[in-house]
Amino acid sequence: MLHYALIGHPLGHSLSPQIHRRLFQLEGMEADYLLDDFPPQELEAHLPILRRYAAFNITIPYKTALLDRLAGISENARLYGSVNAVQVKDGRLYGDNTDCTGFLRTLESAGLALRGPVCVAGAGGVGRMFALEAARQGAQVTLAARASSLDKARQVAAEAREKLGAEIAVRPLETLAGPVGLLINATPAGMYPRVDAAPVPRAVVEEASAVFDCIYNPSQTLLLQWARELGKPAVGGMGMLVWQAAAAHELWHGTRFSHRVVGQLIQEMEAVLAEREAQG
Repeated sequence: MLHYALIGHPLGHSLSPQIHRRLFQLEGMEADYLLDDFPPQELEAHLPILRRYAAFNITIPYKTALLDRLAGISENARLYGSVNAVQVKDGRLYGDNTDCTGFLRTLESAGLALRGPVCVAGAGGVGRMFALEAARQGAQVTLAARASSLDKARQVAAEAREKLGAEIAVRPLETLAGPVGLLINATPAGMYPRVDAAPVPRAVVEEASAVFDCIYNPSQTLLLQWARELGKPAVGGMGMLVWQAAAAHELWHGTRFSHRVVGQLIQEMEAVLAEREAQG
């Protein structure tokens, strides 16, 4: 049996094993998917174990830490400076980034396009990816960050100018107002257990054309609740989580999954999460 894994620290109650095992079933494969949780100081000693997997996924804190241990990376991984999917060939590691694919396919499934005004809240790793990809798609991007992260946001804007020839406007998150177009939350505001938080006031959501929240736990954040109450198209992060996993299988095995099949899997995972929430 082939073995796959998610590496990270800490991993907690990740949904990744359920998602990938269902994808293996859909592919007719006999394979297992493990959670491989180890602290950063053990990364070097852990490399021989990683080379025994058929492939593996990466989450915090190894998305950038593993870069210089890879034999090669894709253009996407190079642009975003981050790897979340690794294939093992003859004991050598090759990295890619399927987070962006998951993001784009989630928007596509919801009928949302990265064009016109797009406002990204949060300038961390995922916010950087959202902002750069929106700029690459030709959107008019505003990157809104808290005062402590404005320097990071300016670095993203400089990167967009250098790598893509695109302009990204930077502004303090606290001053966000007026029409914002597609509002994308890339902050942890609203994530379990702080479910009563939101990255922006409700008044900003009133000025948005649609909302995408990358948080998947809870399945309905306060931000999404406001958007739906206001009649705005609103999409949560479970789609991105499942789509990036499906995209990894496409890289590893050449499998293509339809929107219908992935949509059903998203619903399954939302049900699993709801059951966990009900159990406390």
